[in-house]
Amino acid sequence: MIEVRSLVKRYGRHLAVDHLDFTVEDGQIFGFLGPNGAGKSTTMNIMTGYIGATEGDVLVDGHSIYQEPELVKRSIGYLPEQPPLYLDMTVEEYLGFAAGLKRVPRGERREQVDHVMEMTGIFGVRGRLIRNLSKGYKQRVGLSQALLGFPKVLILDEPTVGLDPKQILEIRTLVRELAKSHTVILSSHILSEIQEMCDHLLIIHHGKKVAAGAPAQLEWELSGVPALELTVRAPETAARAALTGLTGLRGVEGVPCAEEGCCSLRLEQENGCDLRGAVSAACAGAGVPLLELRRDVMTLEDIFLRLTAEDPPAPEREDGPVEEEEKPEEEEAGEP
Repeated sequence: MIEVRSLVKRYGRHLAVDHLDFTVEDGQIFGFLGPNGAGKSTTMNIMTGYIGATEGDVLVDGHSIYQEPELVKRSIGYLPEQPPLYLDMTVEEYLGFAAGLKRVPRGERREQVDHVMEMTGIFGVRGRLIRNLSKGYKQRVGLSQALLGFPKVLILDEPTVGLDPKQILEIRTLVRELAKSHTVILSSHILSEIQEMCDHLLIIHHGKKVAAGAPAQLEWELSGVPALELTVRAPETAARAALTGLTGLRGVEGVPCAEEGCCSLRLEQENGCDLRGAVSAACAGAGVPLLELRRDVMTLEDIFLRLTAEDPPAPEREDGPVEEEEKPEEEEAGEP
């Protein structure tokens, strides 16, 4: 289990991370979500021991990143947004070098390097210079580096940024496979990716936690009293008549429907009401075939936009580095 306790990071007068607390359970795929400049990469860099915090602590299985840094770092594999690759090395040379840096015992390096290359699907390009690989394959090499030493925790910062749709699907599939034996912390700007892959997510803004929970739970809890949308095979007048007199129904509005001979309605409910059962029974009683009935809950995109609507303060460059600046994309070669 990973615990982040009251984490603070200041660059001069710029507060990049503001008393952040969260917990990651073993075996989770934990999504880390926020706009540019929210503090995601800074938090990840602190968790890996790459930079220090101004205040607070990070514990991995009860071990502090500050009191037992070597032990904690051995438990974490890190893939930053820009993988730390040596472009003039071959894939095999680079991973052997990285294994040495990670103090993998000499007698185990060959086996580990071969194993992670098989896991990430790059064994076939092991003799290629890294500079000649596409960005998708470079991401796989960076992920292989993170897997060396077989850490319990993988921290992946924007692992699919800049990839084409096919490469994105391949990396997603790989991450799901890795999650079977690792705890994964994943940062991404792609909301559908977070929703599809993650068991739990944390949304931060201005360095603060603004929401946390399972994606479906957040959609449900933050939707308030969601409206109902239904489609019936009947004229709108018949559908409205069937629903007349339902207790807790605040309003009925027609919405566009593309199906011939059907109509769709949006029903506003009173606070505390859930009229799905009553609507279904009323339609059946009136002989109005009910084709679809659903709650109009907020999507993850709606939630994200609402919680991060306020623009962040302007960065104060005169006092120190600005976190999460835009980086130019590298030119890349085609797939091998």
